[in-house]
Amino acid sequence: MENTIKQMEQYAKKNNIPIMEHEGIEFLATYIKNHEVKTILELGSAIGYSAIQMARINKDIHVVTVERDEKRYQEALKNLKTTKLEEQVDIYLADALTFSTDQKYDLIFIDAAKAQYIKFFERYKKNLKDDGVIISDNLKFHGMVDTQERIKNRNTRQLVNKIKKYIYFLEDNDEFSTSFYDIGDGIAISKRK
Repeated sequence: MENTIKQMEQYAKKNNIPIMEHEGIEFLATYIKNHEVKTILELGSAIGYSAIQMARINKDIHVVTVERDEKRYQEALKNLKTTKLEEQVDIYLADALTFSTDQKYDLIFIDAAKAQYIKFFERYKKNLKDDGVIISDNLKFHGMVDTQERIKNRNTRQLVNKIKKYIYFLEDNDEFSTSFYDIGDGIAISKRK
């Protein structure tokens, strides 16, 4: 398993595929263990790195993950087969903005298109168990959310502004209270009030 994880990290780096930082994965794993999370919906599979990291914590954990990029989806399928976690992880080739599920989850993990975070949150909050949480990753976006001088082009500036808008959305949300953590690339945990 560890060898496969290392290979996935190398593949992601070589192919410029964003995966969760070690610190963020450790934080997420600790949260899952401490809160006995069993059902997870992940928006944004990429190559299956975080889904595998979450599923391997406990054989009773089940992850449903959604990826819209066919090449990444195929790589994730391959990685799931290699790690023998296919029984614990269901991966769907779909756009998270149109994917549909009636299931309720202990944890919803948002790690997909940053510009769509508000839409993802609003679309899937109905799928959260009453005592569940929504965890959002990449809220620092490589430090650019806090330090605008690092932004080199207009598209990146627009994306950073959308991430800031999402942060304000979480801070001012009437239904959820959110805690922000300066871990990895910035993580938020939102719970119903």
